Amino acid sequence: MNLYSLLNKSTILANLVVHDKNELLNKMIDLLKDQVNHEQLEDIRQAVFERENIMSTGVGKNLAIPHGKVASIEKNYAGFAILNEPIDFDSIDGKPVSMVFLLAGPEKKNSTHIKLLSRISRLMNSASFRESLSQCETPHDIYETFHEEEMRYFGN
Repeated sequence: MNLYSLLNKSTILANLVVHDKNELLNKMIDLLKDQVNHEQLEDIRQAVFERENIMSTGVGKNLAIPHGKVASIEKNYAGFAILNEPIDFDSIDGKPVSMVFLLAGPEKKNSTHIKLLSRISRLMNSASFRESLSQCETPHDIYETFHEEEMRYFGN
């Protein structure tokens, strides 16, 4: 499964203005409101915040990958944002976050969830890819950049 197929223009934000981690997480989760019902959206919110309370998903290199597994959904959902200004995210390297990839997956498909998290990490580990993303000004640009990078990196 490729990442860009989980994203669409309604789940991508460019130049997002937020002031703190909680506001950021809520805005990212709200991106999914047109894809799931209200109860599922709140289940996703609870799962993501519970996961974040266990340990920050700020993985370093100015990136956070908030995620959660949810019993009430049957497929994976994702959102991506580039922040207008970096914010503190309690990242493992102590640096602020400027890019966020949200992943919500079904509780029953743990191996798929782990594979997607791994794919996000591998892709986002590329400094040149992160630099390309930082130059994007619209959700369309971000989507196309993901598509091109995945085709180059993974070939599908």
